[in-house]
Amino acid sequence: MAKELKDLTKRADNYSQWYNDLVVKADLAEQSAVRGCMVIKPYGYAIWEKMQHQLDKMFKATGAQNAYFPLLIPKSFLSREAEHVEGFAKEAAVVTHYRLRAKEDKSGVEVDPAAKLEEELIIRPTSETIIWNTYKNWIHSWRDLPLMCNQWCNVMRWEMRTRPFLRTSEFLWQEGHTAHATREEAEEEAQKMLKVYAEFAEQWMGVPVIQGVKSETERFAGALDTYTIEAMMQDGKALQSGTSHFLGQNFAKAFDVTYLNKDNKPELVWATSWGVSTRLIGALIMTHSDDNGLVLPPRLAPIQVVIIPITKGPEQLAAITARLQPIIDDLRSAGISVKYDDADNKRPGFKFADYELKGVPVRLVMGGRDLENGTLEIMRRDTLEKETVSIDGIVKRVENLLEEIQQNIFSKAKAYRDARIYECDNYEEFKNRVKDGGFFLCHWDGTAETEARIKEETQATIRCVPFGVEQTPGTDMVSGKPAKYRVIIARSY
Repeated sequence: MAKELKDLTKRADNYSQWYNDLVVKADLAEQSAVRGCMVIKPYGYAIWEKMQHQLDKMFKATGAQNAYFPLLIPKSFLSREAEHVEGFAKEAAVVTHYRLRAKEDKSGVEVDPAAKLEEELIIRPTSETIIWNTYKNWIHSWRDLPLMCNQWCNVMRWEMRTRPFLRTSEFLWQEGHTAHATREEAEEEAQKMLKVYAEFAEQWMGVPVIQGVKSETERFAGALDTYTIEAMMQDGKALQSGTSHFLGQNFAKAFDVTYLNKDNKPELVWATSWGVSTRLIGALIMTHSDDNGLVLPPRLAPIQVVIIPITKGPEQLAAITARLQPIIDDLRSAGISVKYDDADNKRPGFKFADYELKGVPVRLVMGGRDLENGTLEIMRRDTLEKETVSIDGIVKRVENLLEEIQQNIFSKAKAYRDARIYECDNYEEFKNRVKDGGFFLCHWDGTAETEARIKEETQATIRCVPFGVEQTPGTDMVSGKPAKYRVIIARSY
């Protein structure tokens, strides 16, 4: 393991390579035989399962229910909503043929003919169209509203440049789709779900986020408004970490989804959709981790505490195990996930480095002297601080330490981000500084032309019009035109 850690690229040397190294060496994921797709390994998937479990509870608390809709979508469905098809046409993977059972030709040779589909099918890049075609059959009157479904599934968006978790052709996500009687209800729902994502990011992932609304250019295809949470990675780049969309009546019109109101008159419903993906694992890695490996928030760590005995022979191991077992049982009874690693095929130093690499929040070690003295060595992964403590009260101490680590990594990330948010009113200054990362609060005249020029000249984009920022009119630093508000501009993943 010492050699493996040595081979982990330093963040300061090559941040991108550090990330790629860490994904592989921490056993999170690896490239698959299919271009642009990844294999999520058990340790990486365990993190995703914890994310799913908590998010699922939060979604259901808002009234959403889980359902499942088909992977394959008729091509004609996408074309019903003009902006939607334009937004996803270049990314779509299309099924055109199916195989027939092998038959023999006249010469006796088996052939495997292919039949062309009557209508091509799209592997879902997102499910608005297939869901709204279904909702048409479920919604009849005002009593059927609101209708709020979520599904956990995979999607396919054909990507040319991929990176594990951050951008892959196939990825896992959840997508919520809701139908409402009024515009106000739908807008409220879209903003409510953004707050759910922000709460999850900050309280569970330990990742501070800025909430805001996207510019028209950056909206989801087919949405009237897209709300976003934006996180800052350690290299100063932005990562869009979750979005919630107010879809208006666009999809209701496209699929003729109406309901009879209380006056028995037909009305079009109002819609939202919202989603987060396995990209959140990438956010975890790049927000908290260091040159020793992963740093995981305790609330999402697959293993919260690892306990390692250091022994000289089977008799001492048996004695230490007997002393530790009640502690293991009490920790598990307290709802803490524990791994007791007494395997004799790896040296203690190897184990220490391995669990540091995998970001296990707390490590407990007991050796022969500890057994005699009734002590343990405790180490916290976020600061790598170690101390020897009494076994008495160790469960409560670990509980408190896990909470302290959770809060510390959030506070550290927030301080890092806040120190790199800059007001900027000079375009030349912005162009010089943006390459070094950071969130720049700049006045924007609201035009797509100015937005496009910034992107072309600096590779930075308008991330959002942020909420919670005192807005004052000013002058656009690029065009010199009047501007109503400041936006966050940054380079991004």
